[in-house]
Amino acid sequence: MSDTADFSFTGQGLRQALAQAHLPALMPAIACLTGDLSALDPAWQPDLADQAQRPQAQGGLSAQAQQLARERAELLLSRWQAQGCPSAPQLPLPVLQQIMGFVTGAVDPQVADLLLHELGMAVPVGEGVGVPERLGLPADFQVVVIGAGMSGLVSSWHLQRLGIAHTVLERQAEIGGVWVENHYPGARLDTSNFCYSYSFAQDAGWRHFFSPRDEVQRYFQELAAKRGLLRHIQLSTEVQSLRYDEAQCLWHIDIVQGGQRRSLRAHAVISAVGQLNKPRLPDIEGRERFTGPAWHTARWRHDVPLKGLRVGVIGTGASAFQVIPRIAGEVQSLTVFQRTPPWVIKTPAYNQELPAGLHWLLASLPGYNAWYRFEQFWVAVEGRRRYSVVDPDWQQAGSVSALNQQLRQMLEAELDQAYAGRPDLRRLMTPDYPPYGKRMLRDDGTWSDALKRSNVTVVSEPIARITESAVVCRGGSVHELDVIIYGTGFHASQFLNSLQVTGRGGVDLHAQWGVDAQAYQGVCVPNFPNLFMLYGPNTNLITNGSLVLFSEIEIEYILRCLASLGQRGARAMEVSAAASQRYDERIDAQTRRMAYGVDGVSNWYKSATGRVTQNWPFSTVDFWRQMQLVKTEDFSFWP
Repeated sequence: MSDTADFSFTGQGLRQALAQAHLPALMPAIACLTGDLSALDPAWQPDLADQAQRPQAQGGLSAQAQQLARERAELLLSRWQAQGCPSAPQLPLPVLQQIMGFVTGAVDPQVADLLLHELGMAVPVGEGVGVPERLGLPADFQVVVIGAGMSGLVSSWHLQRLGIAHTVLERQAEIGGVWVENHYPGARLDTSNFCYSYSFAQDAGWRHFFSPRDEVQRYFQELAAKRGLLRHIQLSTEVQSLRYDEAQCLWHIDIVQGGQRRSLRAHAVISAVGQLNKPRLPDIEGRERFTGPAWHTARWRHDVPLKGLRVGVIGTGASAFQVIPRIAGEVQSLTVFQRTPPWVIKTPAYNQELPAGLHWLLASLPGYNAWYRFEQFWVAVEGRRRYSVVDPDWQQAGSVSALNQQLRQMLEAELDQAYAGRPDLRRLMTPDYPPYGKRMLRDDGTWSDALKRSNVTVVSEPIARITESAVVCRGGSVHELDVIIYGTGFHASQFLNSLQVTGRGGVDLHAQWGVDAQAYQGVCVPNFPNLFMLYGPNTNLITNGSLVLFSEIEIEYILRCLASLGQRGARAMEVSAAASQRYDERIDAQTRRMAYGVDGVSNWYKSATGRVTQNWPFSTVDFWRQMQLVKTEDFSFWP
């Protein structure tokens, strides 16, 4: 990245910055900053309809349209500079909707509040809309949050903002959740980091389009420090069990801290432990007999140099996909054991830094960061969801609809390019399941280039067993190895499996769930009053939206639940079994209409029974809408 001192808001310095600006977000940012709607000329309004599927530079604007937009941007920003760089005016909602419409098209009034939320602007508080400013809870009301990752931090920020006494318990020695544990080579986001950030904290100073692990971790650490959250967080504190006391309407939380066991009490508990925190090792005969170093990607051994060694990686999921290109060049040989190949979407910017001019503008132009994030959000808000919806009349194998088949053809054409001259890899890297039947991964050519190296071998034969020094496949091939790395995912469907949770009437949470975890709105569970979950059952995303957005929506819903307690002078609330069952039936019915939910497709989203316990199958807007109002008729309240 070049010296940002080269840029300014006047003359050549401005022109140099604008040459690298992302115009679909810049022009509405300028309109909002200056109040001058001439920035929104239709001549350079991008068509973002299919950007999520076929990303194009500058939203697909022609060179002429880009030049016109830059000229207008230079004029308006030079004028703004000459006026002393005044603060943005307070614009009425209709004008804001017009500016937002430059990105989204005509703004549906039903989603205007969601759009304002994602811009970090105040959402009008109305019937069931907006975050309550006062909850009306007793002064001694205590909340415990389990986990100081992405969801735990946003919970703490909201609770602190509302003056609610709370403690965040984190078993790791650092904050950051999965970003603390996953420090393997190549670890990075596979969603835009601008979407993987909070609507209320857009001062990240991102340097990449898809940030590496350390950059994401730094974002969370700096946010916690700047927002005063560290005083609420107890690190190296492991929660072992939760037990509900009906007589007192309190949760008893047993913890281990500094080797000592002790208990806390809280009126409400918010679980922010996530889904991807318990590594899954494969059930392969002889796995423990291997005498060389062996580890899961989420438990990376930095003390074992791989240079010159014979390394085997079992799995080609998201973590292995990132690890393999980073280690292929240093090992003597790399054997990749693949059960099923991933679908891969071509993403040229996946490993790129932001251009210096764009980085400077994002840091220096008020509001541009938020609008850049907003445009990224809108591209992904429904994203590729329509490509994953099942057409019940579609009969072609390997796809679930005409759109899904169209996507498959595009992805196969990209495979043709990636593996030109290597028909062996072209065959091995072609999935036999529909696109979005499993998690789709991103590649800028790094993955395919690594697999084409002369020291890399892809093995698709099923593994029969592991010996002291080798992996033996069912066909009889033997692969001698010095190191085995497991990229075999997590026990994702086993929610809260590290905790013993006992609810009202002595009900055990895991016994109630069995292998199919379920939660009303993804947040509440019958028999467990005042226990709330973030990133709970059926709140994962695969084709649309943002996990950060979902966590924000969920904690805001929890705040509304707590406000309903305050309004009634009640101490506890519990969702009814009937309401929870109705919700689950609705989720299951839609899931069967998604590519990842159809029979015959195996993925980590499904439990042992085949039910999808992970994913949200409807639109992002549907999730936003359902979470704006607490249906108190679905709950029981205790005084």
